[in-house]
Amino acid sequence: MTLTGFLAEWNNDGKTVLVHTSGSTGKPKPMYVEKSRMLNSAKITCDFLNLRPGDSALLCMPLDYIAGKMVVVRSIERQLHLISVKPSGHPLSDLSLGDQVAYFQANANRLFAAMVPMQVYNSLQVDVEAERLRSIHNLIIGGGAIDDKLALQLKDFPHAVWSTYGMTETLSHIALRRLNGSETSEWYRPFDSVKVSINEEGCLVIDAPLVHEGKLVTNDRAELRERDGKIEFKILGRKDNVIDSGGIKIQIEEVEKKLKPFLSSPYMITKGPDEKFGETVILLTEQNNIAEVSEICMKALPKYWQPHYIFHVDKIPMTETSKPARAQAQKLALSLL
Repeated sequence: MTLTGFLAEWNNDGKTVLVHTSGSTGKPKPMYVEKSRMLNSAKITCDFLNLRPGDSALLCMPLDYIAGKMVVVRSIERQLHLISVKPSGHPLSDLSLGDQVAYFQANANRLFAAMVPMQVYNSLQVDVEAERLRSIHNLIIGGGAIDDKLALQLKDFPHAVWSTYGMTETLSHIALRRLNGSETSEWYRPFDSVKVSINEEGCLVIDAPLVHEGKLVTNDRAELRERDGKIEFKILGRKDNVIDSGGIKIQIEEVEKKLKPFLSSPYMITKGPDEKFGETVILLTEQNNIAEVSEICMKALPKYWQPHYIFHVDKIPMTETSKPARAQAQKLALSLL
C-alpha cells in the first residue's frame, strides 16, 4: 500500500481500516481495526515519548502492516512532519534524508522513528547510516527479537532507544523497555492505561481498553514483577515453543539465545517425538560441519537442552515477514528423522 492510498482510506467515511497481521506464526492475515482505537494508541505513544507538534517522524516500514500505519497515525494525531522513505533493509541510505534531518534538527525539532531489528542492524554497518541512526531522538524497535550483540551496540546511543511489545491486535505496542542509558532494562513497562497479568498457563494477559475490547490472552510465556508501584513483565518465549522432554520444559527461544554467540550460520531449534522422553530437541542448521555444531552444543548448553538430532538444511525456513517459520521447521525436522 502507498502512503497516498492509506491517507485516502484514513480520510474516508469508514470507521475502520484494513491491516494485515505480522505473520509470526504463518501467513499474514487481513483484519479491520477501528480508527478511533488507532488514534488512542497514537496519543498514548506520543504522550509517553513527549512528541511535540513540529517534530518529525520517519516512515520506513510497509503500510500493509500496523507498525507502518501507526507511524502515519501518530504524525496525524501529534502534527508531526512525516518523512517517508522506501521500505528497505537500509532505510537511512536515502541521500535526501540527511538534508531533511539536518534541517529539522537546526530548527530544534526532534526525529522519531520506528524500525525492525534488521533495519537497525544494517544501518549500524554503514558509517553514514549509523551516524543518522544516532541522531534519532526516539527510536522504537519492534517486530522481532533484539539479540545481545545488537543491544550492546545501542547501549551508548545519545538519545532514547526502546524495545516495544505488542501485536496487531493491540494496534502496535502496549509496553516499552529502554535499551540504553541508566534506565536500560530487560523488563517491559506497560503504559498507564494498560494492565497485565499471568494466566494458569503462565501466559501474558493484556487489558488495554483504549486499544482493544476485552482482555487479550497471548501465547507469550512471561514473568511479572512490581517496581515503583507498577507491574512490569519479561517475555520468556511463546507457549507453542516449549519442548516437554521427560517432564522438563525447555523454551526454544532460550536455547537459541544460548547458542547465539557460538553459531555463525543460520540455525533454528525445533522439536520431535521421542519414545522415552515424549519430545526431544532438534537443531536445524545451514552449517555443513555437523560435528563442529555438536561440539559447540555440548559445551554451551545444559545437559537437558542438548539436541538429540542435528540436521543440515539448505535454508532455515522463515515467514514472509522474516520471522522463524516454526511450524514449517518442525515439519522439515520430522521429514529428516
